[in-house]
Amino acid sequence: MINAFKYSGSEKAGVYLRYAPLFLWIAVIFYMSSGAGSFEQTSGFIGPLLAFLFPNAPPETIASYHGFIRKCAHFVVYGMLAFFAHMAFVRWPRWPAIVLGVVALVAILDELNQSYNKARTGAAADVMLDFAGGLFAFALVWFTAHRRLSRG
Repeated sequence: MINAFKYSGSEKAGVYLRYAPLFLWIAVIFYMSSGAGSFEQTSGFIGPLLAFLFPNAPPETIASYHGFIRKCAHFVVYGMLAFFAHMAFVRWPRWPAIVLGVVALVAILDELNQSYNKARTGAAADVMLDFAGGLFAFALVWFTAHRRLSRG
């Protein structure tokens, strides 16, 4: 593990800058895991937008689109988590396993947290969707880095 206290001031700043986005993003995930991220709460801003975009759509269709957007958000949010974890741990040995482990652990804890909230439900399918988003982003970062290395 990297000890931030053994570095000089500018080196410490670099260490903190690598880890801060990861921890802030995990905090955002757990905040959205609360009632703030429930279907009812997000329908306050997604619903009117969808009603504007699809004025003739019945309420069931709007609700279906809203659900689809929420599932896409899982994929994107955990893709960003994988990116931030990559930035934090890329200098560590076995960083790919650490990155994917962080994504899996946060996804599991997120869904467990939701299962204890009356406004939310935890689902194993969401864990798999979350991990798929993280794995996709990880693959993009991996292939981009290897492509740059092979060219350089």
